[in-house]
Amino acid sequence: MVAAVQSAQGQGKRARTKAANRQAILEAARQVFARLGAEATTVRDIIRETDLAAGTFYNYFKSKEEVFEALADEGVRRFRPRLASIRESATSLQAYLLEAYSAYFDFLNEENEEAIRQGAPHAAMIGVRVDTPEMQAVFEEIRADLEQVAKSTGLSLADSGFLTAAAIGIAREVGDHMLMRRPVDTRGATEFATQLFLHGAGALASKSNS
Repeated sequence: MVAAVQSAQGQGKRARTKAANRQAILEAARQVFARLGAEATTVRDIIRETDLAAGTFYNYFKSKEEVFEALADEGVRRFRPRLASIRESATSLQAYLLEAYSAYFDFLNEENEEAIRQGAPHAAMIGVRVDTPEMQAVFEEIRADLEQVAKSTGLSLADSGFLTAAAIGIAREVGDHMLMRRPVDTRGATEFATQLFLHGAGALASKSNS
């Protein structure tokens, strides 16, 4: 019995250590990416920002790209509750888009505030894979949202999958360029992205109904 308890305690300690090491790498990478930019950052730069041995890094990640993707997924997990609250209150397609784009661009700005304040390259999520479980879950959530809002307002969407991809693509590209401008204009980005999407969505809906 004592041996079993000690074994369980040992396993629990190892699990906590592994979680702490992984988080230390992620936090270090966040700082280095903000300071140097994702392209210029090397694995060695990330390791130097931690108290971990060089070999420890590779117990958790194969490359800096994997770390970048993990940070992006972590950001997605933090953003999803905001999207859920928008879903509950949306009364029209335009209202949903305005709130969703506004929430995303505000979130992106908040995530990069320190980098922007320091004048360093921002850590935008450009180039991150979109086939991770987190991103796939968000894709399906937005797709369901668009279908539900459109249905409730009498719209017929030509292809909700393509429209969801377009909505996310607009957010990613406009958001990336928004972060490059000074001052960062989240309101302007929101209005532009919403109108761009609505114009295309309206044309496709009309074509579908003709």
